[in-house]
Amino acid sequence: MDKLLSFLGICRRARKLVIGAETAIDSLVEGKSRLVLYADDVSHNSLKKVLKTAQSRGVDAMCVHRSKEELSISLGRLSGVLSVEDKGFADRLRELILNEEQ
Repeated sequence: MDKLLSFLGICRRARKLVIGAETAIDSLVEGKSRLVLYADDVSHNSLKKVLKTAQSRGVDAMCVHRSKEELSISLGRLSGVLSVEDKGFADRLRELILNEEQ
């Protein structure tokens, strides 16, 4: 079982996950975003503006090391960029991603 994808599903059901590059940028600009996540296979052009906005707002952006297709299976919607709008969820996702990288 994939803990990261399962937890993203929980975040979505709790309505603390914004899906899509443009809506993630809106979340960042409004000061709601606590963490930005992106898939391995997101196009550079789509990601560029999101990463620039996240950096200017002091919000971490992390790769989830999954494809857009893998994310869409757990979230029910195809997208490669996500914004987490809850500090507790963001902290747990950050921890899951860092543990995978070790």
